[in-house]
Amino acid sequence: PLAPGEVITAQSGAFERDPQESSTTDEELSRAGSPGSRGGGSSSTTPDYGEKRLPQALIIGVKKGGTRALLEAIRAHPDVRAVGTEPHFFDRNYEKGLEWYRNVMPKTLEGQITMEKTPSYFVTNEAPRRIHSMAKDTKLIVVVRNPVTRAISDYTQTLSKKPEIPTFEVLAFKNRTLGLIDASWSAIRIGIYALHLENWLQYFPLSQILFVSGERLITDPAGEMAKVQDFLGLKRIVTEKHFYFNKTKGFPCLKKPEDSSAPRCLGKSKGRTHPKIDPDVIHRLRKFYKPFNVMFYQMTGQDFQWEQEESDK
Repeated sequence: PLAPGEVITAQSGAFERDPQESSTTDEELSRAGSPGSRGGGSSSTTPDYGEKRLPQALIIGVKKGGTRALLEAIRAHPDVRAVGTEPHFFDRNYEKGLEWYRNVMPKTLEGQITMEKTPSYFVTNEAPRRIHSMAKDTKLIVVVRNPVTRAISDYTQTLSKKPEIPTFEVLAFKNRTLGLIDASWSAIRIGIYALHLENWLQYFPLSQILFVSGERLITDPAGEMAKVQDFLGLKRIVTEKHFYFNKTKGFPCLKKPEDSSAPRCLGKSKGRTHPKIDPDVIHRLRKFYKPFNVMFYQMTGQDFQWEQEESDK
């Protein structure tokens, strides 16, 4: 599916950070780690008891896959405390050291799990080695989604911040006439999941990585959350009682089961309407991703049925 002579390798160094990715400032992080902040967990303030620990579990990707929805849902669990902001430690702030990273974390009690999510870790070459050197038994969660939809969602986010950028069709191709996809564009490249996963499997066994379906996180959030809680060794406390489907946004919102207050939905930046993309471009992108998707299914032992989903349309 690649242009002649175009070789994709995990070492190619083409994982530049997309400047449009949401970045977390040092100020936000220091607030996240300070007592009394909304930095972690499900209560409205961080308790002044317990201690700050390095995370035992990380949501490492993927951008525009559903990582925020997953984080918000798992934070409803009383045995999980998580940083609300993205620390970007293993990609951008690594030189600040583990003590800085620990300090960003919320305080936890014995038996609670500390977590964070930074979706760009999945496509960062150095991240697996760095996480492994922190703790080789770290549990990793990757939320994946149909790469074609993910790429369009990624583009839509960038477009909302930079309306002057070229069209999706222009950015997606090296040569439109020949149908050569530009795999160096980050919106396309992130969705080549098999490529990135290869890098992680050099350091972590498959048993330490959970793949969550971004699609099922919308259609069956309680089912996906059951898998997440099992994987983390937690009691299944976050269940269907925690979710309510918002017809306007088109995805589930979170509520506390004992709470009659309004459900908490993700912010206005989630569920944006995608621009209309030329069907021929979508067709070519599906063809491009198909062999990589098949490889990814084989590597993970899970069929995400993205091709089937497309033939239903």
